[in-house]
Order: sequence, then structure tokens, then C-alpha cells
Amino acid sequence: MFYFLLPTLMSYNFFLIAAAVVPAVFLMVKAYRSDKLEKESKYVLWNLTKAGIFSSLIALVEERVLCFVLDSTVAKESFIYNIILYFGIVAFAEESSKYFMLKRRSWHSCEFNCRYDGVIYAVFVSLGFALWENISYVMAYGTGTAIVRAVTAIPGHACFGVFMGVFYGAAKAYERRGHTGASKFLRILSVVVPALIHGAYDYIATSQTGTLHFVCFIVVLFAVSYILVGKSSKNDIYI
Repeated sequence: MFYFLLPTLMSYNFFLIAAAVVPAVFLMVKAYRSDKLEKESKYVLWNLTKAGIFSSLIALVEERVLCFVLDSTVAKESFIYNIILYFGIVAFAEESSKYFMLKRRSWHSCEFNCRYDGVIYAVFVSLGFALWENISYVMAYGTGTAIVRAVTAIPGHACFGVFMGVFYGAAKAYERRGHTGASKFLRILSVVVPALIHGAYDYIATSQTGTLHFVCFIVVLFAVSYILVGKSSKNDIYI
């Protein structure tokens, strides 16, 4: 008897999914077009996007387990609790999961032959993560969430990916030159730096300091990431 509602429900869900997906796809296209030296194959980029989606599932399991431990050992809403939650659990679980899938899918790829490739790969993994995460949020909370996340969380994940990719691409270049120590150090930075930025993003977003501080943080983050993309793309070299 409710069949007449089916087309409306399907169109509503389609709109929500589109609202969740379009911002991530837009940023993927933007990142792809900024690759001036040698374009990556669609096959590699699609695999990296899927890797990002899978990394969100890994992070979800990590966060659930670690949050259970945190809730059992530290008083909620305390300063220490929030620091551990946002920096040590959420940010590190998500960025380390992205890095794990990024390295697994790209480090030994024959297409990884340019320094800027590291940025492209990390951004696609990050946006694959954001795409799946955004679908989950939007389906649960509606279009209002889609609008907010379209201008904050999704570009935020892209920015985290930029920082990860800059260090990741440099690590690959040093590895090709036989500098394994420097390469390992840069790979560590490719997780630690975006995790710290991600943790700061979450902490400021949920703190009592007000919207202005969060907006200022986002503006600075986007500006620095934009500059990094421009310089990395312009100074790209074969490795």
C-alpha cells in the first residue's frame, strides 16, 4: 500500500548520496588536473579510491576498540580525554589507516615515477575515505550535514592528504636514490604530520573556543594546502 512512496524515497536517497559524493569527486578531478608532468592511469586512481574506502572501515574498527579502552580508563570530557580521543585515537587511526592502504597500493607501483605522484595518490586515498564517511553521515543526518561537510570535512581530508602526499612523494624519491634512512623518516612524517593537523581540526571543531577559531583554522589549512599543491605540481620531477 506504500508503493506510491517508493519513487519519492528513492529520489530523496539519490539526492543525499549525490550530495555526499559530488564534493569528493570534484576535488579528485581538481587534483588529477593539477598533475602536469605525467597523468596517472584511471585504473591506479580507482584502486586508490577503493583503498581509501576500505581504510575508513579499518579506522572504524580501530576507533571503536580504542574508544572502549579510553572510556574505561579516563574520565570523559576531561582535557586529557579529549586530547587522547582526537589526537591519539581518531586522527591517528584514520591517517594511519589511509597510509597503510596508500603504501600497500602504490609504493611498488611502476607508475609511481614522479614526486608529485605521492600527492595525487594520498589525496585520492583520503578522498575515498571522505567519500564513504560522508555517505554515512549524510544518510544518517540529512542534507544539512552534506552542506557543512562539503565545505569543511571533505576539503579537510583532501588537505590532510596533501600533507601526507608531500612527505610520501619525497620519501619515494629518497628511496630511489638509496637513502633508506631519510625515506623511513619521511614516511613517518607522512603519518604524524597529517595526524597532528587532523587532531587539531577535530579538537578545535568540538571545543568551546567558538566558530571563529575553527573558521580561521580552516582558512589557514586550505591556504597552505593550496600553496603546497601549486608548488609541488610546478616543481614536479621524475624520480
